[in-house]
Amino acid sequence: MGVTGIGGFFFRARDPEALRAWYAEHLGVGSVPYGMWETQAGPCVFSPFPATSDYFAADRPWMLNLRVDDLDDLCARLEEAGIAATRDPEWDMPGVGRFARIHDPEGNPIELWQPEQPA
Repeated sequence: MGVTGIGGFFFRARDPEALRAWYAEHLGVGSVPYGMWETQAGPCVFSPFPATSDYFAADRPWMLNLRVDDLDDLCARLEEAGIAATRDPEWDMPGVGRFARIHDPEGNPIELWQPEQPA
């Protein structure tokens, strides 16, 4: 198959430089000014949702899901920075992992996923 992974995620922003800096500062995603970052190998879900899905806000056509290695620590650091991190035990899935949700400064939804470690 020729595809070996996702090479980038591109989206429009009202203030691209400020948003790029926010992602770099709070999530360690990308760098300023170019947005490059080395990712770790691991699972990646590519899944279109029905237009009527309520998994994320209906007024948003996408939700970014980021794999994390310590969900509790990251959520605590985000909350210290004034970024609300919502967790709901119903989102957690045995065999898949734990989840939290945040929004970037432009209101884009971000799901944080700590994959379950094999026993």
